[in-house]
Amino acid sequence: MSEQMERGQAWLTQLLEKMGYPSGVEPSQAPDGVYWLTIDPHTLTAAQVEALIGDRGHVIDAIQYLANTLLNIGLEREAQHPYTVELAGYRVRRQGELEVLMADVSERVRATGEAVELPDLSSAERRQVHHLFKDSEDLTTESRGFEPHRRLFVLRRTLD
Repeated sequence: MSEQMERGQAWLTQLLEKMGYPSGVEPSQAPDGVYWLTIDPHTLTAAQVEALIGDRGHVIDAIQYLANTLLNIGLEREAQHPYTVELAGYRVRRQGELEVLMADVSERVRATGEAVELPDLSSAERRQVHHLFKDSEDLTTESRGFEPHRRLFVLRRTLD
């Protein structure tokens, strides 16, 4: 295990303790290089899991944002690693939901030629959707506006 992954595990474990939700954290590395920090749900009550995920994932997104910011601060760009914080399968489940939504949106954009706005995505989810479309030959994504009203649009790719 890399030193940076160990730092992530230690940081999240300590954060959970300070929040009053002591739990183990299992680090792993995905094939795309992202470090996953998976919180052990077995040491938490259902209410604690719900509180850590938060409404529409806002709490777990905030924790993940802090992890990415604090664990990469002061590191050269090449040494930085993205972190994903997972709890009770939330990220995996939400990824599946986004893939289904994107299939529907893709069909609509291709059928109408009109851009489709996705207004209720967190910044982490917008990054996931951008990633889902990065290799698309005919569709692309763009974010417009400013937080907290930033919106993601799926539109036809223009030929340069």
